[in-house]
Amino acid sequence: MESENNGMSRLMELAMMKKGTMIPAMILSVLATVASFLPYVAIYLVIKEIVTVYPEIDQLDTGKMMIYAACAVGGVLVNLVLYTLSVALAHVAAYGTLYQLKINFVDHISKLPLGFFYRTGSGKLREIMDTNIESIEGFIAHDLTNMVSAMTAPILMLVMIFVVDWRFGIASFLGIVLAFVGYGMTSGGEVTKKLMGDYQTALEDMGNAATEYVRGISVVKAFRQSAFSFHRLNDSIKRYMATVIPYSLSQEKMTATLTTLFASMYLVLIPVGILMGKHTSDYRGYVASFIFYLIFVPAIGNILMKIIYAMANAANIAGNVDHMDRILHEKVIPENGKKLLPSGHGIEFKDVTFSYDGETKALEGVSFTAAEGKVTAIVGSSGGGKSTIASLIPRFYDVREGAVRIGGVDVRDMEIKTLMDEVSFVFQDNFLFGVSILENIRMGRKDATVDEVRAAAKAARCDEFIEKLPEGYDTIYGSAGVNLSGGQIQRIAIARAIVKNAPILILDEATSFSDAENEYLIQQALSELMKNKTVIMIAHRLSTIRDADRIIVMEDGRIAEQGRFENLLEAKGRFAELWENYTTANVWKLKGRS
Repeated sequence: MESENNGMSRLMELAMMKKGTMIPAMILSVLATVASFLPYVAIYLVIKEIVTVYPEIDQLDTGKMMIYAACAVGGVLVNLVLYTLSVALAHVAAYGTLYQLKINFVDHISKLPLGFFYRTGSGKLREIMDTNIESIEGFIAHDLTNMVSAMTAPILMLVMIFVVDWRFGIASFLGIVLAFVGYGMTSGGEVTKKLMGDYQTALEDMGNAATEYVRGISVVKAFRQSAFSFHRLNDSIKRYMATVIPYSLSQEKMTATLTTLFASMYLVLIPVGILMGKHTSDYRGYVASFIFYLIFVPAIGNILMKIIYAMANAANIAGNVDHMDRILHEKVIPENGKKLLPSGHGIEFKDVTFSYDGETKALEGVSFTAAEGKVTAIVGSSGGGKSTIASLIPRFYDVREGAVRIGGVDVRDMEIKTLMDEVSFVFQDNFLFGVSILENIRMGRKDATVDEVRAAAKAARCDEFIEKLPEGYDTIYGSAGVNLSGGQIQRIAIARAIVKNAPILILDEATSFSDAENEYLIQQALSELMKNKTVIMIAHRLSTIRDADRIIVMEDGRIAEQGRFENLLEAKGRFAELWENYTTANVWKLKGRS
């Protein structure tokens, strides 16, 4: 849910997503605040009755005193009931809003180009999901109703202090003004806002670095490193420390100043009271008012501090919302509304130029055709543009110049759903979710039956080891005692692609880092998967592409040469060099072992 609002207006916009529940909650909060002032009214009337008959206390009207006592108790009980109902409704609105925000956020990032995730990092997104968006629930469930109460209370407070005795009211109001002037002098304005922004950014960066550190803990331990040697985490912790201390001290300074000044309101009230006592003609009325204000003044400070706390917390949460909104303002993969359907499954790159950063060209003037139902292998040195080609086909990124076409249709003229139905992937590093193995395979096609999943698993050569798991296909991945090797995970990923059965298959070195047995099984699984499909194979192991229908050799973002395996070797060009290096490296490995 994108919005141009920010700060408090943005928080209110979010809070009103469930206005049918939130508005009654706010009204009940106002009524609860009104009820909370009834005990103070009762206290004033009791004091007035006592002072009126003093020292003949036995002449007190017992009936009136009982009525006043009932008003005080009733005010407390009504306040409690209304406040409880208000909080209950606010929580209903908060959880409904939180659910909708998370759904909107996940839906939005699912439409963002892959480059966004490389640039942002999973730790930052997790921090936004787990902390920033969660904090909005606290604002709606607690802070907003407290703010409404805190805004209502000063109005009632001002009415009370001026109605009881306008002279004491002026003295109390003067104390309030002086307290806020002092607070304004220490609040820092833009400086405090900058400290808060720096603190939140440093907190996110530290979370991102910590996530990366934990994911790489095997490398850290293998090389006997520590958190301090992991520079990104170490530096992020230092930045956090450098921001959290000034930010915390600024908040403490403001809070301490305001608390002290509110406590010092007696310094205005008492001199005014003494001066009034010297010139009063209604001594009993003066005493009743003076005693009431001496009791009521501490409550004034507490009432106003609620406003400060609520506003400070709201400002902090508004900062969290800004971080969420920055992600929501990221541009999704655009759809031009043409919704064209491909007339086949061949792939064409036509004069494609692409850059990740807008400056350095990852691809330049690339043109080739991957025939339908054939295997096209893409090889070359690291950084040559192989994976970039694979990423442009499903629009993980969009080309800057030229066009990528499937079945004669520019991929930008297709609906994203149609495009995703056309393509399956098997990457080097595959991810399994913390659900059952059955559901992990079914990710390829949600409506796949159990029999279809099992058939895909058998084709992918993973049925045998799945059946040996504690609960078979119903085993939750990641549960206690359930460990799968990289080759096993790779075969489950292939089963997922088999279930999807898309006409185009992109393989990003699917046999990398596999041992001999797993490589053999994976090759068998891939043979099943590749049948009758248009295949784009990103290859590092050149032995796997001998039978490719076409080999494209990439060098520095350009096509160096292309053709069949034997023809490229005979040409003695760049591919021949790569093949010689590859075979030499394999011989060296064998000699090293011997």
